[in-house]
Amino acid sequence: MRNKKQFSGILNKALVLAAAFLFLTGSVFSQNIKVAVAANLQAVIKALGQDFKQKTGITIEPIVGASGNLTNQVRNGAPFDVFLSADMIFPETLFKEGFSAKRPVVYAQGSLVICSVQDIGFENWERVLLTRRIKKIAIANPAIAPYGKAANEVLKKRGIIADVQNKIVMGESISQVNTYITTGVADVGFTTQALVKDPNNKTKLYWQLIDPKAYTPIEQGMVLLKHGEGNAEAAKFYQYILSAAAKAIFKEFGYSVE
Repeated sequence: MRNKKQFSGILNKALVLAAAFLFLTGSVFSQNIKVAVAANLQAVIKALGQDFKQKTGITIEPIVGASGNLTNQVRNGAPFDVFLSADMIFPETLFKEGFSAKRPVVYAQGSLVICSVQDIGFENWERVLLTRRIKKIAIANPAIAPYGKAANEVLKKRGIIADVQNKIVMGESISQVNTYITTGVADVGFTTQALVKDPNNKTKLYWQLIDPKAYTPIEQGMVLLKHGEGNAEAAKFYQYILSAAAKAIFKEFGYSVE
């Protein structure tokens, strides 16, 4: 009798351990989707992630940064599943270099704004930037941040880039530029309309849309990376970004979608 009880106890313990093992290994293999996200989407990706989880139960893990920096991280082996860039150039480059089997697609078009915590009179912002009142102008690094590249184009087209060069404060990404603007470190900055449309931003901001004819259209591209191929959850998120629900969220933050 004792042997049967001992055997039964051992069997129960084994079953408990097996269940625990399955639970733990299941937790390990059921990892979040790693999504490389352009800095202009810092606020948007939170809303998208919440909506996606509500609809599917799947959690995404956003890694936010300048599109150029994220591209270099992919090249260096970062295990990203999906890349939401601020332009089409970086995703196209990754596709051509073999980091994706599928061509990137445009998921939204961004808009550039000039913005400040001061009411500097944006009707004649080009003239205002030349005055002594404006000491620091924040833009993102044009080499790695598409919104910085757009801002640089605007200043060149307006013929004032040389006159304001010594006032420019370069941000590593558009999120750093947003910090410079909202904290008043910079008197004014060029950023994405998503900053002023963000419901979580409590800082009073004065801003104006930049004429879209003054810069190359900011077509933002998405690509499913090799690391995410064969991952059903990553594929679901990829399709979700192109859905009507995601498009509605992009519109709320000032993006244009087709």
